[in-house]
Amino acid sequence: MHFKNYFIFLLIFTLASCVSVKKYNEQQKVCIPPEKLKEDVDFAYSKLKETHPQLYWYISKQDLDYKFDSLKRTISEPLTPLQFYFKLQPVIAGIREGHLSLRIPSKMISKKEIKTLEGKKGMFSRFGYYVNDNRLFIVENKDSIQHIPPGTEILSIDKIPVSEYIRRYRKLISSDGFNTTFHPYYLKDVFFNYYVAEKGYEDHATLETVYKGQKKTYELTREAKSEDDLKKEKENKKRTEEKKVNDYIAISNSYNRNFKFLDQDSTIAYIKVKSFSSDYSAKFYQKAFTKIKKAGSSYLVIDIRNNYGGSLQEINNLYAYLSPEPYTLIRPSQVTSATSPLKTNYFRKTGFLPYVLKTLAYPAFFFGQTFSTYKKDGKFYYKNKADKPSRPSKYVFTGKVFVLINGGSFSASSIFSAKLKNDKRAVLVGEETGGANDGTVAGFYSYQTLPNSRIDLPIGVLLVQPNINFTDTKKGVVPDVKISETMQDLLDGKDPEMDWIMKEIKKEKSGKQQR
Repeated sequence: MHFKNYFIFLLIFTLASCVSVKKYNEQQKVCIPPEKLKEDVDFAYSKLKETHPQLYWYISKQDLDYKFDSLKRTISEPLTPLQFYFKLQPVIAGIREGHLSLRIPSKMISKKEIKTLEGKKGMFSRFGYYVNDNRLFIVENKDSIQHIPPGTEILSIDKIPVSEYIRRYRKLISSDGFNTTFHPYYLKDVFFNYYVAEKGYEDHATLETVYKGQKKTYELTREAKSEDDLKKEKENKKRTEEKKVNDYIAISNSYNRNFKFLDQDSTIAYIKVKSFSSDYSAKFYQKAFTKIKKAGSSYLVIDIRNNYGGSLQEINNLYAYLSPEPYTLIRPSQVTSATSPLKTNYFRKTGFLPYVLKTLAYPAFFFGQTFSTYKKDGKFYYKNKADKPSRPSKYVFTGKVFVLINGGSFSASSIFSAKLKNDKRAVLVGEETGGANDGTVAGFYSYQTLPNSRIDLPIGVLLVQPNINFTDTKKGVVPDVKISETMQDLLDGKDPEMDWIMKEIKKEKSGKQQR
């Protein structure tokens, strides 16, 4: 393509993008007739039945049919996509599959608006939060914004009670099955995602708060980043070898993975993983377990609290360093049909250049996915390396393993925990996990768009279950030692779960010395 023609095309493409943003935002204001909304309800349910391999795991077909029929009876007047979302999503959440959720329709922002926001600090994202029932607390204020003390409860935002938001948002989320611990962890993380989706990116908010019985009002503003802030951000984006291996997260200025020894003689090793992102994970674990082997450590603590999951490949690789015997991580992953892997909306929301590249790569994708399934005993399964026997690493750790879990341990974290518990390879300490003990439906997604409201519905395609004896409890992985962290523990910088482990190790060491 001639350079002049290229720039003309680029200008047209940019203008088209701006028009599409404007058009999308205008669509969000339009009220959709009841008949069209009911069509969307039927479309959503039909796609769930077609694609989801375990739709009636936690709810009977009769009950789910009733929920969808009841919903349609309540739709008697036109609604905007957002209003419709708040009606349909609670029904989707009632399926009790934590990975299954509509995408909330929110205002789309232009490239110009994105650039403006990039030059400003977050208004709500710079705090750490804690949810207790229908109450929201600030438990972290790293930047000392207006010197708001940790432990402050937010009573209202712009004169609307926080309790109203929490009650509304709580209906939108679900854990896997009948788990009891997931909601407060997830809700504290997504509260302001929902809030911004409803309100948009505002530059000002009035918080009514209470701290130790004293009420106070704060006026939050979206501050501009200083030259030093921008310079530091630029520096943080540079990918050093350490940042790659430990998976640096620029937005929080922290590492996804951490390894260290907890004592001077290196008998206690500690690995924390915030997310199984898979990026450079193989190198991280190889380096960590090489050091553990060299040090001759007797104990290993793996901390996967607040880890929402991620890569199956990563946990399969990690398990090779923990299992002295050959193992198989998961059972074969069931799908609804031989063509399920092709229903993943390959070209979904793709820009021009990626679209061209994807077009060129499509034949390889098509044939790869076409031959990725097989049929056995009348059911279809997806080929996966994690359901094949694996051998232990030469750096396998044979000492005692403790694993820290809580309600924020979800998806791959739960599969990993369930496998360890079943194989009696670790002592699990903390709370019941947010993800189910007996598996989940995820893997990859079929992205459906409801035809009239244009709301996205990602549907998990694979039934992923750990290779264990199932408990059939329809709940999370239950720890061997139950300890729950309180808000006061967070404020005081205490870690009762880790304290229990260190005391247990000290007790074991003392017993060995006496013998």
